[in-house]
Amino acid sequence: MPYRALLPTRLAIRPLCRVLPPRPLVTIMQLILLLAVLSLAGCAGPRLQTTDLDGGQAAPLSIERAMILANARQALGTPYVLGGASRRGVDCSGLVQMTYRAAGLQVPRTAEQQFEALPARDVVRPGDLLFFGSGARATHVGIYLGDGRMIHAPGRGREVTTTALTLDYWQTRFLGAAGPAP
Repeated sequence: MPYRALLPTRLAIRPLCRVLPPRPLVTIMQLILLLAVLSLAGCAGPRLQTTDLDGGQAAPLSIERAMILANARQALGTPYVLGGASRRGVDCSGLVQMTYRAAGLQVPRTAEQQFEALPARDVVRPGDLLFFGSGARATHVGIYLGDGRMIHAPGRGREVTTTALTLDYWQTRFLGAAGPAP
């Protein structure tokens, strides 16, 4: 019998598993966050120790920190509104609450409550909170961006902006740093 006669005339090929369309492992937003974080590096003023650099390379950040930084940058230009915690308007602690919430982290509402409740940091990393005030009372909070800069909501009539931490104003009012982000 010829070899051909042993083969069926029509082969039914069944896949061993169901083929699903490929799902992207990383969303566009996560890629944007990652790019934003990779662009951050540097050091802060003399009273702030940072770990922006690890052996000359950008120190790795958790996804939560990357999301905090990306959301804080998206808030640039948002008007200051006392008691605000949304894209329509924020105060300093509302900016923190909004950006941390977007990263899945809950923080208290006011700068003083945040300063008292969150774990203190001796060395500041991007995404940590920086507290300012007079005496021991925190009256202002900003988010450390890296490279000696922070993002914050400065006050009535102004918008969310970045500022250098080397300014004497911030150096003389710095109370400490904190943050729950891993």
